[in-house]
Amino acid sequence: MTSTETDAERQSERPWRRRARRLAALWPTMVVGAVIWVLLWGDLSWANVLSGVALGALVALAFPLPSVGTAGTLRPGPLARLVGRFVGDLVLASFQVAWTAVRPSPPPRGGLVTVPLRSTSDLFIATTAGLSSMVPGTVVVDLDRSDGILRLHVLDLAGSGGPEGVQESMRALEERLLRAFATRAELIRLGLADAPGHPVPTPGKEGQP
Repeated sequence: MTSTETDAERQSERPWRRRARRLAALWPTMVVGAVIWVLLWGDLSWANVLSGVALGALVALAFPLPSVGTAGTLRPGPLARLVGRFVGDLVLASFQVAWTAVRPSPPPRGGLVTVPLRSTSDLFIATTAGLSSMVPGTVVVDLDRSDGILRLHVLDLAGSGGPEGVQESMRALEERLLRAFATRAELIRLGLADAPGHPVPTPGKEGQP
């Protein structure tokens, strides 16, 4: 085999290899696509899961997005807590919104709440906003990427604990997301993990012996 033939074969194989590597890197999109597809159909079945995975891969391949340049570390334990708490919040909020619609009382008073987030990463800000918007009764109306600020409209502001309660719940959601996916260096920078030899101070105990 001549060198010309070898180069030609390599050139013909490169697109397939690129597609294979790209497809292997799409597993997060496939998982998200499967979850959204199952939620839309309201039926957890193998057919819906597989079709959601295929749809997520197809969308990512057909409409590729530029890389956000954010490194991450997947932690199964925190990820399970993130998913479990999100599903619980989703079910609870659905019942609360349904009860609000049928209860014999004046409609609740909504309001806008500004939530400063810890991270300034586009990925984590967008994911936090997306997860919060999927919970009934809360809608993201504005997102300030440069300062990491979300502005939400809450259907029942008093029932959500007021502005402080909404801010606390949103920052808790962001923290669960960061603990599930952020690098250790990012967690240390944000004060969510101990640096070697520099423990994170416990609130209310600074200066105590």
